[in-house]
Amino acid sequence: MNACTANAESTARNPISPLLSVVGLRKSYATPQGPLPVLAGVDLSLAAGGTLALMGESGSGKSTLLHLIGALDDADGGAIFIDGVNICRLSEAARAGLRRETVGFVFQQFNLIASLTVAENLAFQARLAGRFDPLWQERLTDRLGLAALESRYPEELSGGQQQRVAVGRALAVRPKLLLADEPTGNLDEAAGDAVLALTLDLVAETGCAFLMVTHSARLAARLERRVVLEAGALASA
Repeated sequence: MNACTANAESTARNPISPLLSVVGLRKSYATPQGPLPVLAGVDLSLAAGGTLALMGESGSGKSTLLHLIGALDDADGGAIFIDGVNICRLSEAARAGLRRETVGFVFQQFNLIASLTVAENLAFQARLAGRFDPLWQERLTDRLGLAALESRYPEELSGGQQQRVAVGRALAVRPKLLLADEPTGNLDEAAGDAVLALTLDLVAETGCAFLMVTHSARLAARLERRVVLEAGALASA
């Protein structure tokens, strides 16, 4: 264990440490010309209940960073602590459990299951995690304005409606960390604003941390903190 990781693990065990702590994270991709560095020692922290916008130019590595934090990809070096656990050291089974129970995801592509109704899509992740709560689902359905749409299928919904279902599905398990990758990118401005407003309200209600990748400075301003990924490292916006 290197000194950086040792110090990070000591900090992560501290009860006042952030929910999310990223330390010295590195990631490169192989190309015909050799390794292409994308993340070059990224450090990031986010407290429980905090909201953070991650900005940067296209191709800067924002989605890569989000996928690493969500245990969807492997880092080349560094550490990622979620609730005091270095997820880089988890087995694949444990990482899958983390994705089911601790981390929620909302993507630009809605990724709803076409053969399931709105109600079934909303409940899908929670049932998979063994955390389905009918009262919480009813509240989510009401708060997201989906009560009249429960029996419809994704193809019968507008883009904004589909994204609201995706947000509800992610929050149905009451995750500790919600990750969103350009969640309004496929929506017009009004629908995007509505989806983000609802998401922030529900994030505040559940107390989960929220990390959102966005190109929009206007939407980023709605969150408590903003950082920019540039040349493989983060800077305050």
